[in-house]
Amino acid sequence: MMRQAGRYLPEYRAVRQKAGGFLDLCFSPELAAEVTLQPIRRFGFDAAILFSDILVIPHALGRKVSFVAGEGPKLDPIDDPETIANLPLEADQKILSPIYETVARAKSGLLPNVTLLGFCGAPWTVATYMIAGEGTPDQAPARVFAYGFPDAFAELIDRIADASISYLVQQLKAGADAVQIFDTWAGILPPEEFHRWSVLPTKKIVAGVRKDIPEAKIIGFPRGAGSILPVYTRETNVDAIGLDWMIDKKFARENVQSLKPVQGNLDPLALLAGGDALDRAVDDVMAAFSNGPFIFNLGHGILPETPIENVEQMIERVRGN
Repeated sequence: MMRQAGRYLPEYRAVRQKAGGFLDLCFSPELAAEVTLQPIRRFGFDAAILFSDILVIPHALGRKVSFVAGEGPKLDPIDDPETIANLPLEADQKILSPIYETVARAKSGLLPNVTLLGFCGAPWTVATYMIAGEGTPDQAPARVFAYGFPDAFAELIDRIADASISYLVQQLKAGADAVQIFDTWAGILPPEEFHRWSVLPTKKIVAGVRKDIPEAKIIGFPRGAGSILPVYTRETNVDAIGLDWMIDKKFARENVQSLKPVQGNLDPLALLAGGDALDRAVDDVMAAFSNGPFIFNLGHGILPETPIENVEQMIERVRGN
């Protein structure tokens, strides 16, 4: 379940308080591994998901990253091409090494039949935060920058992609069974820009990881891609596709699941609502996709205010179908 280790769990909040800041938790292998394992102990999920954040890559590329309570991530914004030219060519692996230790610790704490998933942010989504210095409703700063300075923006995308390749390779070598590439902001791009800034960089990452680890299993999640999703599926060569809650299920079944396994796509708000609405939503997802290769999941991250009993209800409903 996307973001399955997080603020909706009291045991997570206890560890977070012990760690201090959010990045302190991400870079504390013992605590981050504990948080990774907590949902498995409580719910018995089929897979654990590495506890980390997509913005560790900008941090390892020398950009200042912090998390402000109630406001989200804050970075030093990039407002000119020269800043991009001065970024390091490679991510600082000393900064990222605690995350690889977290992977190894989490893997050692799992039974053999429980999968461990690693992840990274897709270059486009990571770049939106690096340009704006924070999350914005429509990511206009990055879109305007990409139109105004396409060569510099392409260089930024390449730097992030190269860093992501080595980052995912090291996660897989440390024990991750599969990795996922999150392109949370892919859906705001028009088709031509989507191909340039989402499809091609993801394709580069997949090829780069498989150059080192040919058997690497990679899931792509371009949220909001809609009708362009089949193009992403065919061109990126990912092994499976994450589906958001907005996509038409019939379209996804006929045009995406026919190509690759899919995961998704329960609306996180249906999980928040619980009750009969949750049961109906779970049943709709299962009816749409369970006759093909399918991983039940949310269509995006679990909301912090989600009641634990709703998660338990969801699991019971899925496994009873």
